[in-house]
Order: sequence, then structure tokens, then C-alpha cells
Amino acid sequence: MARLLVKTEGLDLNTLELRLGVNRVGRDPKNDFPIGHPTVSTHHAELILSADGVVLHDCQSTNGTFVNGQPVSEVWLEPGQQVRFGDVELMVESTAAEVAIPVIEREQPAPPPVARADGAMLCPRHPDYLANFRCPACGEFQCSGCVRIIRLKGGKPHYLCVKCHTHCERIVTEKPKEKKGFFGFLQDTVRLKFGGRPKT
Repeated sequence: MARLLVKTEGLDLNTLELRLGVNRVGRDPKNDFPIGHPTVSTHHAELILSADGVVLHDCQSTNGTFVNGQPVSEVWLEPGQQVRFGDVELMVESTAAEVAIPVIEREQPAPPPVARADGAMLCPRHPDYLANFRCPACGEFQCSGCVRIIRLKGGKPHYLCVKCHTHCERIVTEKPKEKKGFFGFLQDTVRLKFGGRPKT
């Protein structure tokens, strides 16, 4: 980050760590960098930090603003230059603006579900398991390991979508009825004869 080092001793301020935008320097405690020195004006100067560097702007101070001994009203600063506010001396250490760009990690979309030959859907996150829940809001298929289960005390469990947290619908997969062979029909006939009920 852009920084100026205070060379004059006896001040409470050792460095000026500039932030992006306008940084006000002066004797007034309300300045960003208050310098309690009699030769520094109430609002002495402004140090404006941008992505291009640092601009020093003198605010019509009484004792002037100097860069390398020359009076200035507005000038771009370079590292190594000597700056003076009245009798207070500083050195420009850096003029670089460090702009931190946050890294936003986006959730990778789940692969589309795969349908088996019998029409059953597989979970896109766990392909070895059947998708037994479907979200009506986002259409996401998910298995029992993916869905979020909330069980209220004394009530039925609620199944929430792992993606959008909407209430999920359970997918009912009907097992095909087994065809009965000769012995199956014979068994049902015997049961009917003796008052038993056939298997359905």
C-alpha cells in the first residue's frame, strides 16, 4: 500500500498509510493524518490515492508544501521523493495502490441425472444410488444422502432440497408385479379351497 515515512522527530505520527481516495493532512485532529506541528496548517494538503498512483495537492497552506525542496501546488509523487509540509519532512516509500479482489467460489452444478433402463433415475451426485427425491422448485434429483432431513418433535420428517432448500417430493418407484407360474396358481387354488386368501 502507498506509504509516506515521517522523518521529523517528536511527532506522534511515524507513517502515513494511505487509503484509496482522498487522505487529508493537517493540524486539525479531524484530518485523516493529524500532524501537531506549528508550521503545519489546519488543512494543509491532500494525498489522493488511485490505481494510477498518488497525487499531492496543497490546500493553500500558510507555510507551503514542497517536493524535493521545490514548492508545489499539485504533483504526482514518486517513491524516494522528499515531501515537506511546512517544516515537517517525509519520504515517499511507495505509491502503489493494493486493490484486493475477493475470490468468489461458485458451486459447481451437479451433473444431470442418469436414467436406468427400467426408467429409475440415479442420483447425479452419487451415481450408485437411486434418486428417490425430486425438488419441485429447481427440478433437482437427489438420493437420501443428499436431501436435508428436518424432523420436528412429534411430527413427520421434512425433506429439503440440497440446492434451494425447498420441500422435496419423494419419488415412488413401483415394483413390477411378478408373473405367477403354474405352481403359484395351484397354491392360490388350494388356499381358496381351504378358506385361505391368495397372495396379491
